[in-house]
Amino acid sequence: MGVAIVAVSVIAGARLLASADDTVPVWSATADLAAGATVEEADLVATAVRLADDELDHYLKVGDPLPEGVLLRAVGAGELLPAAALGSAGASGTVQLPVSVEPDQVPPSVGAGAVVDVYLVREDAAGEPVLSAVSVIEAPRADDALLVSGKRQLVLAVPEDAASGFFAALAADSAATLTVVRRG
Repeated sequence: MGVAIVAVSVIAGARLLASADDTVPVWSATADLAAGATVEEADLVATAVRLADDELDHYLKVGDPLPEGVLLRAVGAGELLPAAALGSAGASGTVQLPVSVEPDQVPPSVGAGAVVDVYLVREDAAGEPVLSAVSVIEAPRADDALLVSGKRQLVLAVPEDAASGFFAALAADSAATLTVVRRG
């Protein structure tokens, strides 16, 4: 009888230890990734997770090839990369809008994945937002981005219909200054 109890205990312990590492590596973001950005393996890190099979199907597994396309929504640093977050550029409803801004009009903390408002500041009036809650796709460091113009370039993911309004506002007052305000 004692031998049977020991045998059952050994088998139960072995099964428990074997199931302790039923993890699957899936991709998660190494940093904040903006909607409209293309995702490359360098933007991701393998994260071991233990999920039910039906839940696991919602995420991109490390062994599978990364699908072509762009992020349809922002993905936060450390967040598991949902398969549904990637799609064709046309499905995102956004365009990539390059904006050149004086370096002192951009907070130094603005980087890829940040959410910002862009204000058009006129000399004789208070600033007004021309873009609200847009994601930064690319933001070269200020040291790297200073070109002949001395301005810092940001690439923003902007809803398609907001892009034309942005250009119209710029055309209405070419002397106005763009100022970027980071949210959060």
